[in-house]
Amino acid sequence: MTTQLTIDELEGTEERELGTSDWHRIEQRSIDQFAEATGDHQWIHVDPEAAAAGPFGGTIAHGYLSLSMLPMLMSEVMSVEGARMGVNYGIERVRFTAPVPTGSEVRLHAKLLSAERRGEGVLYRVGVQIEIRGAEKPALVGEVLYLVFA
Repeated sequence: MTTQLTIDELEGTEERELGTSDWHRIEQRSIDQFAEATGDHQWIHVDPEAAAAGPFGGTIAHGYLSLSMLPMLMSEVMSVEGARMGVNYGIERVRFTAPVPTGSEVRLHAKLLSAERRGEGVLYRVGVQIEIRGAEKPALVGEVLYLVFA
């Protein structure tokens, strides 16, 4: 379920759990498209035969692919009602803590950490974890910042 907050509610909110997104399967096709878009064609991502003999037993998603999924995953967890525009503002303390094997499913677990007025907008900070179904460790942990305007 998506947490919906107005800009005024966002600004005045305390730290709070936002919940989790749906599970999303990471397919080789998405990894290949990400490699093509970024120019990162490292064999652990795009060569299933070589990767099968590698340290992860198969191809894995790029860490930055997981990171790039945050806006989509966040839209399933939180929305700011009445915002005419929102922008990614920054990334802090992001770590890639476990590989994401091709074919696995991931989801976002998010927690609103803070929000403050910034000019005509509200800057808010979200603690994020991208979880891998059935895995002990998350794929990614960190904090991201968003700026929304009324």
